[in-house]
Amino acid sequence: MEFDNEFEVPVPIDQAWDILMDIERIAPCVPGAELTEVVDEKTYKGKISVKLGPVALTFNGQTTFEELDVANYSAKLKAQGTDAKGRGGAHANVAFHMEPSDNGTKVIIATSLQLSGAVAQYGRGVGMVKDLSQQIIGQFAENLKKNVIDAETDESGAAADETATAQDTPPPVAAPVQVGGMGLKVIWNAIKRLFGAKED
Repeated sequence: MEFDNEFEVPVPIDQAWDILMDIERIAPCVPGAELTEVVDEKTYKGKISVKLGPVALTFNGQTTFEELDVANYSAKLKAQGTDAKGRGGAHANVAFHMEPSDNGTKVIIATSLQLSGAVAQYGRGVGMVKDLSQQIIGQFAENLKKNVIDAETDESGAAADETATAQDTPPPVAAPVQVGGMGLKVIWNAIKRLFGAKED
């Protein structure tokens, strides 16, 4: 399945690129994610936990940057992971690029995802997977602004040693994203608001 996402970073494009390429620093901003190993400057291992309805999944995997085009603020990467309980896996090819926006920088992401095993049955609804991906991206953008960008701004006038100490402290790992329960209620409420606005 293929889907697109986008989010904005409230800083100029050069700064946004530097922030998003600092994988060790931004990884804790991804809901349910944990960076476990830096293999090299382009390869990272980690795990991510998500919920699809009542099913809790934890993927252990690896992400590798296959292309990095600094001049055009774009990159391509491949990610693959397997469920910790052996219920299948996920393989994704992701391409993203940045462009200036009124609020700073827009990040546009195109994902091609393949699910296998029982995991493919849990996520067989394309809509559900798209909703999950948008929730992850949305929460990541919020965490990035709060825990990285705002933290830098707040401490810009502080003493150098205090700033360094704060920046060395990683943001807390965000809770797993859920599609199901409250997650589905939020989506349903958004749909009702959308159609309600159209009827007025």
